[in-house]
Amino acid sequence: MSRLLRKVSANTSNVVETKSLTSLKAKTGNIYESIAVISKRANQINITLKEELHNKLEEFASHTDSLEEIHENKEQIEISRAYERLPNPAILATQEFVENKIYYRKSEENNLFA
Repeated sequence: MSRLLRKVSANTSNVVETKSLTSLKAKTGNIYESIAVISKRANQINITLKEELHNKLEEFASHTDSLEEIHENKEQIEISRAYERLPNPAILATQEFVENKIYYRKSEENNLFA
């Protein structure tokens, strides 16, 4: 089991709950900035999980057609099911944001309306 998968499994027992918009806004001063930070982190988590799943399933890939390939591979199915049971990356990112586990910084923006 990968490091991220173990970490996610251990820390996601009660992450699905209503979050206070006021508390999310308080961290950045703007709810939209908070959502942008969470969104970017959710994309990072999603990419990492997809890469891990792809790498694990690649071990089972067969480049020749055979009768054995038609049989379902129990290990492959279990790996896929484990990833299907993981919480949504947006939920994980929101939890990390609430727990101050995300490092972010504001980039200097050019004010087009000045």
